[in-house]
Amino acid sequence: MTTANKITIARILMIPCFVMMAIYYGHGVRSGHPQDWQRWCAISIFVVAAASDGIDGYIARRYNQKSRLGMILDPVADKGLLLAGILTLSFSNWSYEFPIWFPVLVIARDLIVMAGALTLHFLNGNVQLRPSWTGKTSTALQMIALAMAMLQLTFHKTVAIGSWRTAFDFIDIPVGLAGLFTAISGFGYVVNGIGQLHAKGHGDPKPWSEI
Repeated sequence: MTTANKITIARILMIPCFVMMAIYYGHGVRSGHPQDWQRWCAISIFVVAAASDGIDGYIARRYNQKSRLGMILDPVADKGLLLAGILTLSFSNWSYEFPIWFPVLVIARDLIVMAGALTLHFLNGNVQLRPSWTGKTSTALQMIALAMAMLQLTFHKTVAIGSWRTAFDFIDIPVGLAGLFTAISGFGYVVNGIGQLHAKGHGDPKPWSEI
């Protein structure tokens, strides 16, 4: 097994460690006795895991250690870390919890993309799934929202227009933008997948005898 793959596997193993420390801190917040070292431990694990993504990629390119196993494990590790952070900070009683629609939207988009990729592989025999700029933007905004939530960079603001007033957290801005770009990128992947199916003639009507 290559060094790059070992680092990727280590990143996957760090995910449950991060979740455990984040949940422990959330329990402390709920009981009224938060242990700040637990929060910083969770943050440190997350940062090390996120940084290892660039390290294993560099090693794979620099020392020609690219492998089919790495091509499978790397996106699994990346997506697993991101989803673990979003889900944990949605239900673990930290000072800021993501709104329920946010993890639902992120998971739904990923499930739709996975289902579409499997369908294309089954019908077309190959999948042409290229990262889009909207997908990269949504991932960046999700990471920004996660960083702000873990560092507790929440600033309450009140907006008043005439007699109408509403309060929100500053972190709601990257969360809302991440949700928007997640939905847009998901729609783009669906359109692209439908186009690949039609290019192979799977959308054309056929007699029952040919189905």
